[in-house]
Amino acid sequence: MTAQDKKILITGGAGFIGQRLTRALLRQGARVRVLDSFSPQIHLTDVLPTDLASHVELIKADVRDRDAMRRALTGVDTVVHLAAETGTGQSMYEIERYFSVNVQATATLLDLLQNDDCGQSLSSVVVASSRAVYGEGAYQCATHGMVFPEQRSRTRMSQGQFEPVCTHCGSAVSLLATPELAPFRPMSMYGLTKQVQEQAVLLFAQTRGINGFALRYQNVYGPGQSLKNPYTGILAVFSNLARQNQPIDIYEDGLESRDFVYIDDVVEATTRSIHYAGRFVGALNVGSGVATNVLTVAQAVKAFFSSESTIGVTGAFRMGDIRHNMADVSKLEQVLGFVPAVPFQQGLANFLGWAAEQAPEDKAAYERSVSELAGRGLMGKAAIQ
Repeated sequence: MTAQDKKILITGGAGFIGQRLTRALLRQGARVRVLDSFSPQIHLTDVLPTDLASHVELIKADVRDRDAMRRALTGVDTVVHLAAETGTGQSMYEIERYFSVNVQATATLLDLLQNDDCGQSLSSVVVASSRAVYGEGAYQCATHGMVFPEQRSRTRMSQGQFEPVCTHCGSAVSLLATPELAPFRPMSMYGLTKQVQEQAVLLFAQTRGINGFALRYQNVYGPGQSLKNPYTGILAVFSNLARQNQPIDIYEDGLESRDFVYIDDVVEATTRSIHYAGRFVGALNVGSGVATNVLTVAQAVKAFFSSESTIGVTGAFRMGDIRHNMADVSKLEQVLGFVPAVPFQQGLANFLGWAAEQAPEDKAAYERSVSELAGRGLMGKAAIQ
């Protein structure tokens, strides 16, 4: 089936990844239907941009709305399930909402595909999973080889001991790229919901005999991401603060790291999954394969804007956060023939150049998010020397 023959549903298609993916698919000639609720936590408006509005079929509804989902699924051959609540910290106290949107809505989608006529033409499902399913991911112990550390304890972090340790012997470990064969070990409610969502979609695809891709996105960033949502990315938070010359406070000791993957690479991996001509059911990491520490990010953001912001390494920490993140992307190349191409320095400049043209968001929302975590006992602080 060619791109021009495909009819694709994108849940969450009005979001950051969804809009960029929709544009890419439209350029390829595909027909696209979007289901999105335009959550005010993320979206500034409740309409699609004008360049998309006249070219897609939009169903404005909550992903948990069974009747709306039935309409959305009818006649499509590919489902790209992006709709989700995505804040790791927020998931630790808005537990019911995260399970409702991420797990129950996925169950509704799969139930309709299995039991309703709307699923008859389906040939492929692509679900946005997350690196959060791994928890800390893979590390190297001098004695025990590749290990997968447990969640860091409040006691150790309160003493400023932020690095994970070997599960078997308690020794220091060094970061490895995490492969897809790593065990599930989510350390946030968000990560747990993505694990269940991923496993449900892949089980359905395997049973149905169709393609199923669970794309384990790492830390996705780029022009167009929400600058108003304080729960979904340090780049948005840091850029808002730097442009207003506000203090940038960094958690832990600033040496925690993330695998930042640029939006264009994410869209390319996703479109290749949609058009995959072979047979595949499984998970793929979608990342850069490079770990960048948070202090480096803050300094780069401050320098870009010539900001007067001070950068403070506070020792504060959030329960449920991981220490490091770096994806093994060799399977992505093996299956889809794709190697992420945008280095962080280039991608960051693209994002910050775009952010400079947007109105900065007031820091009140970010401060409120921190206060909510602290008020529920999910924050701690270590003394930093």
